[in-house]
Amino acid sequence: MAFIRRFKKGSDSIVQKSEHWTSTDDGAQASPAQYDFMQIQVPQEESAIMQEQAEQVTPPEEPQPTPVPEEPEQKKKMRKPWIKRFDAYIMKKFLGTFFFIILLLLAIIIMFDINEKLDAMLAAPLKETVFKYFLNFLPYFMNQFAPLFVFITVIYFTSKMADHSEIIAILSSGISFKRLTVPYLVSATIIALITLILALYIIPPANVKRIEYTNQWVKNKRVDYGDNIQLQIKPGVMVYMARYDNITKHGSRISIDEFKGNDLKSRITAADANYDTLGRWKLVNYEIRRFDGVKETLSKGTSMDTLLDFTPRDFLIAKNDQEMLTSPELRHYIQDQKRRGVANIQQFEIEYEKRFAMTAAAFILTIIGLSLSSRKVRGGMGVNIGIGLLLSFSYILFMTVTQTFAVSGYTSPRVAMWIPNILYLIIAIFLYRKASR
Repeated sequence: MAFIRRFKKGSDSIVQKSEHWTSTDDGAQASPAQYDFMQIQVPQEESAIMQEQAEQVTPPEEPQPTPVPEEPEQKKKMRKPWIKRFDAYIMKKFLGTFFFIILLLLAIIIMFDINEKLDAMLAAPLKETVFKYFLNFLPYFMNQFAPLFVFITVIYFTSKMADHSEIIAILSSGISFKRLTVPYLVSATIIALITLILALYIIPPANVKRIEYTNQWVKNKRVDYGDNIQLQIKPGVMVYMARYDNITKHGSRISIDEFKGNDLKSRITAADANYDTLGRWKLVNYEIRRFDGVKETLSKGTSMDTLLDFTPRDFLIAKNDQEMLTSPELRHYIQDQKRRGVANIQQFEIEYEKRFAMTAAAFILTIIGLSLSSRKVRGGMGVNIGIGLLLSFSYILFMTVTQTFAVSGYTSPRVAMWIPNILYLIIAIFLYRKASR
């Protein structure tokens, strides 16, 4: 009886080394290339023993993998990252390029500013020039033109991505143009929040030091004198002052009239008025006349302290005073001046509206920049950068023109500041729809 065993090619077997077995090759069977078939003639007794041992041996059971419980679909969705890889890539490009362009432009601005004010800076102490002027001037300038820096940034790095076919690759992967806009708007939001906080609360106190430096060493634009001052300090109470000197804190020929309806109830006149640091007005050589119908009461004195509700800032208004007030202070100042009947407060209203309008402009200019530069054009990214600079200068020019309308009284400051945004928003919508197709 013959016992036939099959061995995998290249395997070791004790049967091959047995001296009692003889190998025969009848050549009757064809085998696959991966197996060697050997016909071995084995004695009957040993064959039976080997058969019995083979039946007793059972292959070891393979360990079954522990089933992993499936997570609910809601948990799977919660674990998905809210920011995709291409989002992080675009935001990194956006913010990195923005701050790089700002540093580059500020370096150029410093050189031009030093060249313009070289004589004053040589006369001023170096410590004041560095810490009182430049440390406050650079954030002010950066914040003033932040939306335009955003626009140039979007034009530059998006054109570069389009030129390298990165935008095409993103859109070809199934991402829509609308989804592509998300990281741009997120980056613009981060920059807008930073610039808004700086404009509302941080930069105005810094402008106080900067303007003090320019008034002292460059050109004094502070208003220290006033003539023929007249204002309403509260309903029915009018103040007139012939002249006031803010350096000596001294006023001359002051008159305070109190009306009830159309009837004059009292009048206070004084030859001089002095303003102290506690916010009090001291009247010198005063007269008080009180009227009750046809009856008049007169009282005189040499000195009297009063708590009149007005300060020199209310009538001595300089060119850059609005830049030194935080937005809450600016709002209260505008309300108080309107209540007092002061007319020349348009610059304060323009400054208040401008801070919010420029923040909103960052989003509008971002959409325009993305729509213009997301497609590869003939001529490279130089064409896109040229168009971007043209639109930037046109935006500045248009805002300057509308500010003139507000100062002249043709429009309100709010309308004047938001007209450029409304116009460029229409342009942004048109370009975005065209680019998304």
